[in-house]
Amino acid sequence: MEYRDLGQSGLTVSEISVGCWAIGGPAWRDGNPVGWSGADDEQSLAGLRKAFELGINHFDSADVYGDGHSERMVGRFLKEVPREQVVIATKVGWFRGTAENAFEPAHIRHQFEQSLVNLGTDYVDIYYFHNSNFGENDAYLEGAAEVVHRLKEEGKVRVVGQSTYSYADFVRVCPVTRPGVLQFHYNALTPTYDQPDGDLFAWAEEQGYGMVLFGPLGQGLLLDKYDPENPPQFGAGDMRGPRGRFTADKLRALKPKLARLKERFGSATEDLVRVALQYCLARSPHCCVIPGFKNARQVESNAAAAGKPLTDDDVAFIREVLQD
Repeated sequence: MEYRDLGQSGLTVSEISVGCWAIGGPAWRDGNPVGWSGADDEQSLAGLRKAFELGINHFDSADVYGDGHSERMVGRFLKEVPREQVVIATKVGWFRGTAENAFEPAHIRHQFEQSLVNLGTDYVDIYYFHNSNFGENDAYLEGAAEVVHRLKEEGKVRVVGQSTYSYADFVRVCPVTRPGVLQFHYNALTPTYDQPDGDLFAWAEEQGYGMVLFGPLGQGLLLDKYDPENPPQFGAGDMRGPRGRFTADKLRALKPKLARLKERFGSATEDLVRVALQYCLARSPHCCVIPGFKNARQVESNAAAAGKPLTDDDVAFIREVLQD
């Protein structure tokens, strides 16, 4: 395993880390599916153990993942490993409870303390604002930032994190939330932050932020695992169900592009995993990826891509093939 410093945060993490959204299982928010189907707790725990065995030290969860179930799975794992040897991240911002806004300061404090209970720890290494929906005119922004930084002063949070979904939102809220680490969606299919006028990587480097990239495998689309003649059917509470990226037409259009990648890099699943993960890691020496998993085999496949960087020509080829 290779390790990277997350900007100036003081944290050093495995370049291939672990995202724990999928192991939370099915979930709904405001009637919409926001979880994943097909998780099995014992397989999830085996995957967490395998990750640690392979040198992965960074595990990313959130209060909303399975409404705490993901955190509780990580908590079971934490009982088996030295706490100081792992970097544990969780988030607040999508589960509102009875609060008017999920970033209401009293709600943040409650959710944070519940996350500690779920995780079975007395601190978290990264605590993220899970989005930038701080109410009308950012009414809750300053109060939210104040309470999370107070948690940091109390020694319960090592590094504050900020996650959101656009360059403009990061630029807007980070001066107030004052994060050390940014988390955002990025992969070879959806290179949202590659444009010169919205290059989040360059901006983060200037600010000294570490970067944690989620969705690097495109929810499996980059692994050629779906048959366009038999599109996948996802269970209840699975956020992939309502999305149009898994239709027969979309899968059929993607198939020849993936074939070109296989011709250059190899046709095994592990070859495509390496292409997807190292494409992301090439963007900055201060970023890591957090691919999801449901079992130890998937963790092992992801970890095998560590230390196998792509050349500049490789990256250019991938971009040309997937983004035409």
